[in-house]
Amino acid sequence: MKEIFERRSIRKYKGKEISQDYIQKILRAAMYAPSAGNEQPWHFVVIKDRQKLDEIASFHPHGQMLKEAPLAIIPCADQSNLKYEGLFWIQDMSACIQNILLQSKALGLGTCWCGVYPREELMEGMAKLVHLPAHITPVAVIAVGYPAEEREVRERYNPDRIHNESW
Repeated sequence: MKEIFERRSIRKYKGKEISQDYIQKILRAAMYAPSAGNEQPWHFVVIKDRQKLDEIASFHPHGQMLKEAPLAIIPCADQSNLKYEGLFWIQDMSACIQNILLQSKALGLGTCWCGVYPREELMEGMAKLVHLPAHITPVAVIAVGYPAEEREVRERYNPDRIHNESW
């Protein structure tokens, strides 16, 4: 629960490299997310190359933190064989992204989830940069690194948002 309550978007990073062991733990957690019909539509592009990280920041208006981050993960959805006519893949992908954020926090890392889907210009830029096949949809780009900032933890629980039995 600590990771859930303390996770915040981190936009400043130390230059320290992230180990392959940590990357594998993060992606393993992502792949344990629930998915409709156990479809598991996810694929992940891992970016460590400084030139590519900077290029993402050049076309993603909210991706400037990638200029400092040592790592980016691009969660992508495979659209080629969806069981439910493409109705639930975005929920599946969102669950795996949340797992990435929480596992990263548990490892002492900071993250920032930047949306890509459904903005065509961002999807096209990402697909071109990492040579995605046509049936693969980039959903987000997640900056990952050792935090060089601390973000205030604020209470978010709001009982006014809870409706029992009806609105």
